[in-house]
Amino acid sequence: MSPSWFHPAYASICQGKSLSLDETVDVIKAAPHMQRQHEDLSGLLIRAPAVTFSLGTAVREKCEADFLAKLKPPQKHIYERALQACLRKYEHESGTMYVSFSAFCSAEVAQRYSQRALKQSR
Repeated sequence: MSPSWFHPAYASICQGKSLSLDETVDVIKAAPHMQRQHEDLSGLLIRAPAVTFSLGTAVREKCEADFLAKLKPPQKHIYERALQACLRKYEHESGTMYVSFSAFCSAEVAQRYSQRALKQSR
């Protein structure tokens, strides 16, 4: 089952419902944690490449709230290198599709860190 934040966001972006991009980002930011299935995130981001940067950033920032402050400097450096790898992967490509891929990659990295942090806190 998809988490509660996903349904309004998915409806807005993927099904053309009434939420604006800003409202969708607000829904993501208001979620208690970013526990969700990978398929939910990929479905949302890949189907709407023109707005993915804003949504990917919102998802990444929401996930980072679960773990970033807890990382020690070496761990934070590894995390930042993973984010940079997402940017480098498509740096010589142009178009919204590659922006989407890069944003999805960054959000996916943050999601993995968030899931680990939430598992450890149980």
